[in-house]
Amino acid sequence: MKNKISLSHLILIIAPLFFGCNGPVKGENNNNASASSISLHVGDEKYFLIDTKESVVAWTGSSVHGKQEGYAYISKGELLIENGQLMGGTVEIEMKKIEGPGHSRDNNLINHLKGPDFFDVKKFPVSTIAISSVTSINVEDKEITGNLTIKGITHPVTFPAKMEMKDGIVKASGKLVIDRTLWDVRYKSGKFFDNLKDQAISDSIEFHIKIVAKK
Repeated sequence: MKNKISLSHLILIIAPLFFGCNGPVKGENNNNASASSISLHVGDEKYFLIDTKESVVAWTGSSVHGKQEGYAYISKGELLIENGQLMGGTVEIEMKKIEGPGHSRDNNLINHLKGPDFFDVKKFPVSTIAISSVTSINVEDKEITGNLTIKGITHPVTFPAKMEMKDGIVKASGKLVIDRTLWDVRYKSGKFFDNLKDQAISDSIEFHIKIVAKK
């Protein structure tokens, strides 16, 4: 497990998925999380708005019984581009729209993920990530550092990403792995519950993020 980034069976958020400059204080649990937590810089030529129809977050979690996969969707977001380089941005994930295999939003697995054992989406309807810095490895490869907020709790994350800009369209993809327990998602975690045996769920989960942003 990596301290920067790693997580468990059935989780998302987005993460959750990607970019920004603002976010709650690290470790803060904001029980009054609003339905929308970011404001966009509409009309500012430095900002590219995320196309929510072409962008998606795919998640993969695991237990001793195998892998579980699904999707989460970006409700809104933007990327800050200066001189053709990614400098910042924000991404917001709508937690109520978590999906499982086959794009199902209404089955036992997904309903459990939406409940208090996992993401408690009625109380915390959105997750966000806000970019704090970007390191360019080469023209396409970047290292993104930002603040990921899930369930009102914020922790820093760092992950690799690829980005290209062509004809006024920015395309980016990245892989983020987080430890779900850092965001108070402890259900069947071996770190907090004894004698789980084959019922234990991994604390780590992968998020594969695809972003398309346009003027």
